[in-house]
Amino acid sequence: MNKYEQKLALLSEMIAFSVVDGRLHEREYLFLAMIADELQIGQDDFKGLFHQENYPIVMKSEFERIQQFYRLALLMHCDGVLHEREQIKIHEIGINMGLNPHAIKRVLKAMEVSPTKMVSPEFLLEIFQEQLN
Repeated sequence: MNKYEQKLALLSEMIAFSVVDGRLHEREYLFLAMIADELQIGQDDFKGLFHQENYPIVMKSEFERIQQFYRLALLMHCDGVLHEREQIKIHEIGINMGLNPHAIKRVLKAMEVSPTKMVSPEFLLEIFQEQLN
């Protein structure tokens, strides 16, 4: 799989997660569009992902898995409403990625109480690395 296909797969996973609560909020769409732009995914390819089935990919490095998990967590908070289905699904995704369940909970809790719903990259990596020791 080439890098562009990997980027499409990552974005496709985010799109699938964005509608787990039953609808795609405008803020979620704008966030996804911003991610697509950052990943240098063409507008036609981006729009096409909304009409394709999600094909998950296996990310080799833990850093990539943590990064994708955080993108999904940001997406979850971007509409301003935290749905129970989203919380369940993000835990499931994190565990399927091989991430530590305790670290997942800590990161999500820290994001929930943060006024910006964000955490620093240092904090994020520290939480997951802490679990390795």
